[in-house]
Formats: sequence, C-alpha cells, structure tokens
Amino acid sequence: MYIETDRTIIRSIQRGDEKAYAEMAKDGSLSEIGFDENFSDWAENWINEAVELTEKDDPRVDYIPCTIILKSSSKVIGNVGCTYYEDTDKIGICYFVGTAYRRNGYVSEAVNEYISYFFNHYDEREIIATIKDANVPSWKTAEKCGFKLMETKMYKDIDDEKEELYRFYVVKR
Repeated sequence: MYIETDRTIIRSIQRGDEKAYAEMAKDGSLSEIGFDENFSDWAENWINEAVELTEKDDPRVDYIPCTIILKSSSKVIGNVGCTYYEDTDKIGICYFVGTAYRRNGYVSEAVNEYISYFFNHYDEREIIATIKDANVPSWKTAEKCGFKLMETKMYKDIDDEKEELYRFYVVKR
C-alpha cells in the first residue's frame, strides 16, 4: 500500500520502522497504545507480526498498521491503519503520531486518506473508532475526519487494566 497526501506518505509497514516507533515510545508519545520506554525490547517481534499481518491483508484477522512519513524530511512520524474488534465484530481505525508532530494536521490528513483507501480496498460498509473519552485530541481528529459519535460508555479494551469511559464513532461507506 502506498498513498501520498499533500504533506505525508502512507505506506505499508516495513522492517526498520520499529526504530522510529521505539524513539517515539521513549519520549512517551505512544504510551496511550501500550508502547512504553521498553518497546525496543520487543519491537522486533512486533514488527515481524505487523509485516506478516500486512501481507495477509485481511482486516478481520487482527490489525494492519501503515506508516506515516513526512514528505519534507522522509521521517517516520506515526501510524494509521485498522484493527479488528472481536468483541463487537467490527473493524476500527487506529492512529498515532509522535509528540513532535502533533497539532499540525498530519494525522487528519492521513486518516482521511486511509478511510478512502479502506473503503476502496475492502468490502466493508463501515469503520469505527473507539477512543478514550479523556483523549480529547484523538476524538477531535476523528470528528474532523467525519466520524459520527454513536455512543459514550464504559468499555475495557484489550490492553486496558480496567473499564474506562470510551467514545464510539463510525464512518459508513
């Protein structure tokens, strides 16, 4: 997969991308998704799994992460992709960007292009977003990209220790 936006490139994840993600994890940028300062200890296993899932190209298996690269510097700045929620039998969008690149519209640009790619590439009618209510920048990005709020409720995501308040969004084809 390869998409160019005005300022970014979105491409299939590759071996080597884990180095940039590990740097983002060290500064705390990725703590919300479970990538902490120890991510480099297990990054190689994660990237191997991510590449394998990308090659399968089935959004109903697990997740398909894609790397976001800043055109102006060729630097890896984040990730956008999809993940399968077994508990709801729905496919959700997932995205993150390093702290240094937030509040510049890069993620919105990437999310909009990914949604278009998703509906053109897969035979799916909708994609959801599950976002912790406290993660205001993330749900504002979702709303900016056309996601509509379906409900707000207590939910325990796979990596959560306890139930938390989540916002559930949807975009339909």
